[in-house]
Amino acid sequence: MFHPRRTLRALLLPLTAGLALTALPAQTAQAAATLTNAGFEADGAGAAVPGGWSEYGDTGASFTESGGHGGGYRLSHWASTAYKVETYQYLSGLTNGAYKLTAWVRSGGGQKSAYIALKNCGGAEQRTDLPVSASGWIHIVVPVKVTNNQCTISVNSDANAGNWINVDDLALTSGTTGLAIKGADISSLAKSEAKGGVYRTASGTTADPVAVLKNAGMNYARLKVWVNPADGYNDKARVLATAKRVKAAGQKLLVDFHYSDIWADPGAQTKPGAWAGHSYSRLRTDVYQHTYDVLNALKAQGTTADMVQVGNEINGGMLWSEGSTDNWGQLAGLLNSGYDAVKAVNSSTPVALHLAKGGDLAGTRWWFDSAVSHGVKFDAIGLSYYGYWHGTLADFQTTLDDAAARYGKPVFVAETAYPFRLDSDDAHENIIDLPGELVSGYPATAAGQLAWMNSVADIVEAVPNGRGLGVFYWEATWTAVDGNGWDPADAASGNGWENQALFGYDDRALSSMAWFGHR
Repeated sequence: MFHPRRTLRALLLPLTAGLALTALPAQTAQAAATLTNAGFEADGAGAAVPGGWSEYGDTGASFTESGGHGGGYRLSHWASTAYKVETYQYLSGLTNGAYKLTAWVRSGGGQKSAYIALKNCGGAEQRTDLPVSASGWIHIVVPVKVTNNQCTISVNSDANAGNWINVDDLALTSGTTGLAIKGADISSLAKSEAKGGVYRTASGTTADPVAVLKNAGMNYARLKVWVNPADGYNDKARVLATAKRVKAAGQKLLVDFHYSDIWADPGAQTKPGAWAGHSYSRLRTDVYQHTYDVLNALKAQGTTADMVQVGNEINGGMLWSEGSTDNWGQLAGLLNSGYDAVKAVNSSTPVALHLAKGGDLAGTRWWFDSAVSHGVKFDAIGLSYYGYWHGTLADFQTTLDDAAARYGKPVFVAETAYPFRLDSDDAHENIIDLPGELVSGYPATAAGQLAWMNSVADIVEAVPNGRGLGVFYWEATWTAVDGNGWDPADAASGNGWENQALFGYDDRALSSMAWFGHR
């Protein structure tokens, strides 16, 4: 429905069919300091060459048609045979400086490449790939520095037969974008290494995984804190030790308080055993003292937290039942105890509140509206977004952008991940292990894992007003190692996540780590 079979156009195959897009032709496009026909409305449907634009390559595959994002029409790339085509517009007379191009896009996926680029602007070409989104429109951004008073806006497809993209409502404005956080949760690392886990560079050399991740571009580590876990890992002492490695590598540190002895998430927010039976008033003190104790110890050893999560995936509250969302007044008191403890250790450390279900607009609004109405204090919003559970990329973008605007806070992805294969490296069944569980357009390969991470990062980068902080990959180092399973109380428990780590079954760094190099 998004790519009508243009039979006439298919019959009139262009003379340029098969040309590789190796170079720009002579600049014949209309030269202007502002974009012409940026919404592709000038010609209506069926324009072979949209007004103000030029084409190169298999030009029959580029045309306007009905079904725009904002107006009535859009640019589409599609052909019944494999094609390479570029739709471009040359701008001159630009004032030098930083610019960003925004565009609304859709794609059915399957191309060798499909991207929007800013090039010939005086510096390095900048590209943003089109995420695979067959139904919902997604807005992306491409930043560039113009140093020679000109720039070319370029929409590119190198596609197989039947592949399609839609592009609409472009805008070139001053400003820049990028991600401050390109991080990963490495909470399982200390136990992995203690149980014999080995990590290697892509070429196979044994190496410190923190260094491997840093060299790939990772700049922020996330570490969870349990109160008194059965295996002794992810407690205060272990977090202090890993924090030293993180900071020694020049990385920042997010501390993620679960306020439990085991996993806390939307389905389980079990009080630590040491706090069982405590009154609500005492629980507020427990939260404050535990939070202060861990963070003050980090500060004392010279590894002050750079951001703190008060609670983990607290859609239903925390410290059940006293801190359930069934009693928002009490939950607010517990959250504010955590906030106050963070600020008592270091007043400039931002406090994030973290929900799962990153594509759930209504649920996210309900939760944060309730938090605001109950006086909950927070500085940032973190969302978990797993595409195989939490809705489409378009749903995610809608929720993320809404949260940033509605609450006036910076937002980030606290957790996401994607499999690079489906089979298991241990006897434990993987959480995602069937082709039908994957997100359409993103295969279970290292390339698919990379494409997924870049799509998520691109959506965070495009959050308006610079409020998209970045992304944390969840459990990048949780490879299959005997004794490092999911249950801290059961040494024989297995790992259902090793196919979503960023190290392969041969322990080598995967090519998908390249996502850390996102601008």
